[in-house]
Amino acid sequence: MSASDSQQHRVLRGVATALVAVVIWCLPMPAGVSGKAWHLFAIFFATIIGLILQPLPMGAVVLLGTTLTALTGTLSIADALNGFMNGTVWLIVVAFLFARAFSKTGLGRRIAYLLIRAVGHRTIGLAYALAVSDMILAPGIPSGAARTGGVLFPIVKSLATTYGSEPGPTAGRIGSYLMLSAYHVHAVTCAMFLTSMAANPLIAELTKKTIGIEITWGGWALAALGPGLLSFLIMPLLIFQLARPEIRQTPEAAELATTELAKMGPMGRAEWVVLGAFALALGLWLTGSWTGIDATVVAFLGLCLMLVLGAIGWDDVLAERPGWDALIWFGGLVGMATMLAKLGLIKWFSVAVGGYVKGWPWLPALAILALVYMYSHYFFASLTAHASAFFVPFLTVAVAAGAPPYFAALTFAFFSNLCVCLTHYGGGPSPVYFGAGYVSLKKWWGIGFLVSLVYLVIWMGLGPFYWRAIGLF
Repeated sequence: MSASDSQQHRVLRGVATALVAVVIWCLPMPAGVSGKAWHLFAIFFATIIGLILQPLPMGAVVLLGTTLTALTGTLSIADALNGFMNGTVWLIVVAFLFARAFSKTGLGRRIAYLLIRAVGHRTIGLAYALAVSDMILAPGIPSGAARTGGVLFPIVKSLATTYGSEPGPTAGRIGSYLMLSAYHVHAVTCAMFLTSMAANPLIAELTKKTIGIEITWGGWALAALGPGLLSFLIMPLLIFQLARPEIRQTPEAAELATTELAKMGPMGRAEWVVLGAFALALGLWLTGSWTGIDATVVAFLGLCLMLVLGAIGWDDVLAERPGWDALIWFGGLVGMATMLAKLGLIKWFSVAVGGYVKGWPWLPALAILALVYMYSHYFFASLTAHASAFFVPFLTVAVAAGAPPYFAALTFAFFSNLCVCLTHYGGGPSPVYFGAGYVSLKKWWGIGFLVSLVYLVIWMGLGPFYWRAIGLF
């Protein structure tokens, strides 16, 4: 596609997004909905469409929406900008800065190579070493693209090359297995922590604004622990059976890891600082319900320690483009969602939809909604866009059907991450791993669908027993 064609398509997508706002704005307001609430909904819904069509980058789309709320008099400038003062918004920004520290100091790569050296003598052990690396890094790196694509992918590619496994006839030797295993484990690690995927804090904030329930860092981790660990342990074994690598013994991998660690030398002061700051933050996040220290305050504490002790510099903070981009789109969405709740639209929607599901048993209703939510991701190229568009409506319908609010919110929260398994375009690392050329499109989609069925069995079939045991409902 030429540059002019690309520009033309962006213009068409922009026009379509604007038309959505105009059409909804001009529609008759439903009974019981104020003019401001309806106009804000028009702008908010068009913003979500813009995130899906992407006529401009995500941050720019949300900035336009936020500006329109003030320009049209729908919101005051203070209300339009209230989302940028939200603590959860800043939590995700600081989490991106933790990711930069892991990358800059090399700590992320060192952790992966240490695990490969320890247990990477067999192919299955190699996959688990990569999986554990992802699990360790997940709470501090809220971007799958940065964590799985940026830190782990180059290691996966190097390991495949070491065994003469390249795209094409030799892909099946070991490369396709390692690519698929690392990718599908990433879906699990994204689901396990509040700070392991960029949209998770948004989901927590939307839950608070929509149904008045707070999902803490520790609460999310505890709820995900049972089904998450089971999924984590099963995934490399499952992919091993589905991809069936030709090479089963990998002594050279440990040698490669040893060589790379020798090149890196002993852990430097900056790595120790990042490790200490991360361990402190993780400990305080886990004990937040006892210490009473807010999760965002903990994140800032870790960042300040890294700055004061020189692990990262202020230039690193200023250069963290993904983090500041997240501040714009995340803050803008949270601000609009907050005002939709204050203006009564969410309550109206809940009452209206509740009439359609009245009399349904809540568990079958929730199960059906979770299925639709999961597989609707075939139409999305972004986990954030998916959660932004569907999380609140699906949660509202589930609660209206009588589902326990906290349980319903976490169900959709987890599937907001697990659905990335389905396609080669579903999330940040998807095009990176698929684009490496080791797995055909048919195989990628086929294995992804089978993996999704396993997630449904674990998270919807077995998960409720665990959640009932820990008192979620």
